[in-house]
Formats: sequence, structure tokens, C-alpha cells
Amino acid sequence: MAHVKMYTTLVCPFCVRAKMLLKQRGVDQIDEIRVDLNPAERQHMMATTGRRTVPQIFIGDTHVGGCDDLIALDQKGGLLPLLQAA
Repeated sequence: MAHVKMYTTLVCPFCVRAKMLLKQRGVDQIDEIRVDLNPAERQHMMATTGRRTVPQIFIGDTHVGGCDDLIALDQKGGLLPLLQAA
């Protein structure tokens, strides 16, 4: 199963929803980076993704995007192959 990294904050309903979907698809470990605790990580996230919002999800080296992007990828049937390939 692929390495999953997610930039999050403590009280983010979209982060919770994204984590639930990933767990339903077999992901048992998510490397969670809390940008509310570490402003340098938020700067890194914005520089890497060009986005300010959380979650920002990476599967392997692929930037999936946010929660809506993850759900759309799953609905198109692209999430499981990405998780298995990365």
C-alpha cells in the first residue's frame, strides 16, 4: 500500500472525511502533518501545492489535492490503483 501524507489541522471536517475514505480503501497509516502547529510546514505546503487549504493529500509522489479531489478520484475509480501503484 502506498505511503500517504496529508497536511491537516486539528479541527478540519474535510480532513476527517478524507481520512475516513482512505481508511475505507485500506490505508492503515497516514503521515499527518499539522500545519496549525507548525507554520513552517504550512509555508512548505503552500510552496509545494500552490494551495492554502487543508487537507492537501499526497499518495506516493502524487499530489491528489484536497478532500473533494480525493472523493472525485475515488468516484472515477482512480484511487485504488494509485494506492496500489505508489
